[in-house]
Amino acid sequence: MTKAFNDRFLRACRRQEVDTTPIWLMRQAGRYQPEYRKLREKYPMLELCTTPELAAEVTLLPLRRFELDAAILFSDLTIPFLAMGVPFTLKENVGPVIAKPLQTEEDINALRIMEPEEDLPFVGESIRILRRELSVPLIGFAGAPFTLAAYLVEGGPSRDYSRVRALMYRQPELWSTLLHILAQNVIRFLRAQIEAGAQAVQLFDSWVGTLSPDAYRRYLLPVMQEIVGALKPLGAPIIYFGTGTAPLLEAMLETGADVIGVDWRVSLDDAWRRLDYACAIQGNLDPAVMLASPEVVRAEAKEILRRAGGRPGHIFNLGHGILPETPVENVQTLIDTVHRGVSD
Repeated sequence: MTKAFNDRFLRACRRQEVDTTPIWLMRQAGRYQPEYRKLREKYPMLELCTTPELAAEVTLLPLRRFELDAAILFSDLTIPFLAMGVPFTLKENVGPVIAKPLQTEEDINALRIMEPEEDLPFVGESIRILRRELSVPLIGFAGAPFTLAAYLVEGGPSRDYSRVRALMYRQPELWSTLLHILAQNVIRFLRAQIEAGAQAVQLFDSWVGTLSPDAYRRYLLPVMQEIVGALKPLGAPIIYFGTGTAPLLEAMLETGADVIGVDWRVSLDDAWRRLDYACAIQGNLDPAVMLASPEVVRAEAKEILRRAGGRPGHIFNLGHGILPETPVENVQTLIDTVHRGVSD
């Protein structure tokens, strides 16, 4: 018997009434799961991402164990670099390392505009496999242009992302060229995921919190509006998430995204009020809470639910990715608590 499709996540994205608050977790398929660690003993990260059967299997692992309300495609923010002609490696416990960081106008102009079905066919195939298996919505995703630019210019993770910000201020025309190339790739990549069957998409802007609101509006907002505007007609809800973005919330709303994801550095009720309740909101449990006792997990989750106030449009998530050392039992505790609600 086919399991009934659970659409509460999609309904919450559209600020419609739901029977209970939906929950999914960033990095819900990952190192906290013993099953994932076993796969990683056999396969390097990039092979897991680029082999459809493996990417689908990893995506499904948490859904087999937990009653989550959405799946997110197992992949990496750097996968578009494969189609853009950017050599890189995924270094364990470090992240992406770019072989030749962008330094010149020639470097930037050499970036390719992708043809997703030709350059990254495994992404669409992974999504098609998953849609046949899933009874919850599937989220596709991409890195947002600023975060992709940060990796490309810095060469990898950075403490303050000063190089990419310096490029933005020193050479605004070259910055505009880089953002345009990245935006075209993001649009094509996410459009291909939606056309393959992704029912929502998330733009991860992990490092955009290094910008001021004025810099965001001047140097980034037009490109983000272009991306959201290009994807909106496809009908899949668009989630826009960043860390350290408390000062940027009003500007992020101006992108037109359907859902704004917030981290734990801002209270959920304050963030939603500042967003004028004009969009859905996603978040925002501190991932470190998941390392505490089950009692603490329950109490902190209920506090966020209280702050959401039962208003339609809240999607429960962590304020960033789940930490690898998170006890599996605490994930179950969190999901049960969210689904039972504050009155339990």
